Amino acid sequence: MTIPAAELAGYADVVFDIAVPVLADDRVLINAEIEHAPLARALAEAAYARGARYVDIWYFDPYARRSRIQHADAATLSEIPSWLDARNEELARHCGVLVNIRGTATPDLLAGQDPVRVGLDRMPHLPSRQRLQRENLVRWTIIPYPTAEWARAVFGEPDQARLWQQLRTILRLDQPDPRAAWERRITELLGRAKVLEEMRLDAVRFEGPGTDLTIGLLPDARWTAARLESVKGHVFQANLPTEEVFTTPDYRRVEGTVRATRPLALNGTVIHDLELTFTAGAVTEVRASSGADVVRTHQATDAGAARLGELALVDGSSPVGRSGITYLETLLDENATCHLAWGAGLPPGLPAHLRTREAAELDAAGVNLSDVHVDFMVGGPEVTVTGIDRDGGEIVLLRNDEWQV
Repeated sequence: MTIPAAELAGYADVVFDIAVPVLADDRVLINAEIEHAPLARALAEAAYARGARYVDIWYFDPYARRSRIQHADAATLSEIPSWLDARNEELARHCGVLVNIRGTATPDLLAGQDPVRVGLDRMPHLPSRQRLQRENLVRWTIIPYPTAEWARAVFGEPDQARLWQQLRTILRLDQPDPRAAWERRITELLGRAKVLEEMRLDAVRFEGPGTDLTIGLLPDARWTAARLESVKGHVFQANLPTEEVFTTPDYRRVEGTVRATRPLALNGTVIHDLELTFTAGAVTEVRASSGADVVRTHQATDAGAARLGELALVDGSSPVGRSGITYLETLLDENATCHLAWGAGLPPGLPAHLRTREAAELDAAGVNLSDVHVDFMVGGPEVTVTGIDRDGGEIVLLRNDEWQV
């Protein structure tokens, strides 16, 4: 299937006008897989047309990663070539633009591989890139592109055209003015975040089949959406699509058990029926019908990898959720329903007085620190989300996937 050039050009316009506006003399990095080349080229064309100084496309090949996992010395699997980090560090120096294209050609490519070896090799998710995004050192965004094998994983057949039509709706590219449609949606999400922030909640509880989890919030918790600001004051939209409002919780105050409501694609393995038990803020038990060892290895990356860093709420009005499809791609699935993330806390979700603190002060305040950040889906019509105020009073936030406030 060939996506019409005009549609890709329109998509690129939305990316560089709404998600990560490109300015004259900008450096632009595009992270892609080989199958994403048509979109990567359209993005390069659009970036240069807007005055970009240089556009660098890095094509990652997941099949080469599989070969590494199968044959490389285990002691080398966690190594990252220094030149890849240097690329990210150079972009940070110029506060440039980073576009990550998602939509793997092979969501379950590593099924059957040694889960411990899979967990050791985190490529292409470099800690240096995570830092760029976590600290907003650049304008960054994550966007999808359909591939035949991704479509096969979702639909049972390589119907790339069908997947693209779903993505066009989710991305609002089918709207008369997609850019205006996104501006309206972001305004709605920021308004929802303001309502939650003004409630001054102390904790949030998730209850549903297999789930009873209470998550403490930071004092003066800040709620926001994916409209962010770089260290140089450039406004950008971190994900396209985005349907969430989120906060950074107090990692120390997490108790109970949570069951994922959708499969999770992690490091080339699809995790099914994931359940996590938290005690005093840390994961103490991991269960899954497949892929549990991959999760355990990933959560052993560092001390913060087995603690929470994000709490995000998504209601049933999301076009991703309304599609009724599990996409096996976190960028989309996390915008279908409520989700949590183990790993690093998000600076935009911090109260103002914590955003400039050093690492030790952040940890002492309950902000999780880690080199990883993995979202997993926990919401849906059977899950009720309740806010708990400082006096112990409760108010239902989401029931049957509908906002109650």
